[in-house]
Amino acid sequence: MKLAVMSPVLADMGLEGALAYLAKAGVHSMELGVGGYPGKALCDAGDYLKHPEKIDALKALLKKYDVELCALAVHGNPIHPDKAVAEVFERDFNDAIYLAEKLGVDTLVTFSGCPGDCAESKNPNWVTCAWPEDYAKILDWQWNEVLIPYWKEKVKLCKAHGVSKIALELHPGFMCYNPTTLLRLREAVGDGIGANLDPSHLFWQGIEITEAIKLLGKAGAIYHFHAKDTRIDGANVATRGVLDTESLSNLTDRSWIFRTVGYGHDAKVWKDIFSILQSVGYRGAISIEHEDGLMSPLEGLEKAIDFLRPMIIRESAGAMWWA
Repeated sequence: MKLAVMSPVLADMGLEGALAYLAKAGVHSMELGVGGYPGKALCDAGDYLKHPEKIDALKALLKKYDVELCALAVHGNPIHPDKAVAEVFERDFNDAIYLAEKLGVDTLVTFSGCPGDCAESKNPNWVTCAWPEDYAKILDWQWNEVLIPYWKEKVKLCKAHGVSKIALELHPGFMCYNPTTLLRLREAVGDGIGANLDPSHLFWQGIEITEAIKLLGKAGAIYHFHAKDTRIDGANVATRGVLDTESLSNLTDRSWIFRTVGYGHDAKVWKDIFSILQSVGYRGAISIEHEDGLMSPLEGLEKAIDFLRPMIIRESAGAMWWA
């Protein structure tokens, strides 16, 4: 496993400044945001494709600072029911595919997306219950008429351009939000789809992270990993439950908030996570995503680096020489 950083936290530094910062911090891998929700502050995929010299300059900077690109991040909702919104995310995703090919990056990180409840919808509709039966009908339409057909075509396009791994972040609000929905889509469209396993979105759903890793790992379906934590406020959960629509900026009244790793769950929890990742054969990036509302970007990032560096497992065990 390799420690990495998702780039939006470094957006204010500019591309070379961000790479220099990572090199100085001893981090030699980056998940580079190139469009969609992660933004284009450090790299606009569409612009780079129009100006190949910028791609050459990026390659030179990566070599200069000894930083590799573990993935390109282009989270979005390309199946949004508002066609104008979907078109922007779709264009960004396609640009990311073509840029990844030119950079030799085989992994794109994004969301599965969420459509509306019918062809005439204007807003996404994330179904969270099985009854009344209206919801089952919505899910059937979303999966069979929108989600599966869309990702079948995208898997083909990605593979044709050297992108073998589409890592869908398991995020509530989108169709693939837990291990079972991810595996359902993977079964329908093929192994081009896998998971970006971000524990922060699973903790508050009540999912046991190590069991999720076992399930996805058994299927060979873990393609990326985000190191982000969540603190669950038991007192607020007792009255609000975990489906919390309170603003993410209301840090005291929510049932849960995102935290820097180690501030939601202790080192034992994270050591168990990395041990299970190792046991299922995951050898990819441990990409820090900083979204802690209680810490500045650099303080949160640096605390995460210090917390994770001694506990991630970098080498294979080799033969059991003692057995």
